[in-house]
Amino acid sequence: MSGVRIDGKLAVITGGARGQGAATARLFRRAGAEVYITDVDVVTGSRTAADAGATFLKHDVADRESWEDVVRRVLSDHGRIDVLVNNAAIIEWATMTETSLDSWNRIVAVNQTGPWLGMQAVAPAMKAQGSGAIINTSSIGGMGGSSPCYAYGATKWALRGMTRGAAQELGPFGIRVNAVLPGTIESQMIEGLDRDAMASAIPLRRIGVPEDVARLTLWLASDESSYATGAEFLIDGGMKA
Repeated sequence: MSGVRIDGKLAVITGGARGQGAATARLFRRAGAEVYITDVDVVTGSRTAADAGATFLKHDVADRESWEDVVRRVLSDHGRIDVLVNNAAIIEWATMTETSLDSWNRIVAVNQTGPWLGMQAVAPAMKAQGSGAIINTSSIGGMGGSSPCYAYGATKWALRGMTRGAAQELGPFGIRVNAVLPGTIESQMIEGLDRDAMASAIPLRRIGVPEDVARLTLWLASDESSYATGAEFLIDGGMKA
């Protein structure tokens, strides 16, 4: 692959079984990285990892011990963690008044607590090596009101603030923390929705594909973005232009 390279870097990508996570894993491997895909979906995750030439680990991002297991395994295998992509997320199409407490807690656990636990888990290793890149997957749902998917939007708003706070804390150790904010991307999250209507509302007149997000994530993981931290990168076809 020509262009941006991450030769020899060790990357952990959560929610890597399918969609943006899988596309990012494949791209990272082609760009020279060693990749660990983590997911709760063992069957799909194992298949994706085998196809990409990556390693799969079963992982519940909402569980601290599960994070500790992942970090312990990666450090045992390679002695370092260079990149963390906090990609795992879930969504429920429910307004504020429709959202149950159980749904709220479940979505917050995966989308917000998960990335926080991940940043905490990799920070000691990254501090010790004096470098690292963390990319948190937020959303344009975290840029404005998200009435149709209220809990999801709330967690993506939160992740923006978490990214900036972590960047301020970890910057002195050579660790960069940035957020990508995808717009409408082909994924399970939009199954059953009117794609033509969604595309017509996008200035570029198309729904994004996972590879669009993966390419931006690759740049943020690489040394090409060495002065970018605490920043938010929209990739939405112009929806917020």
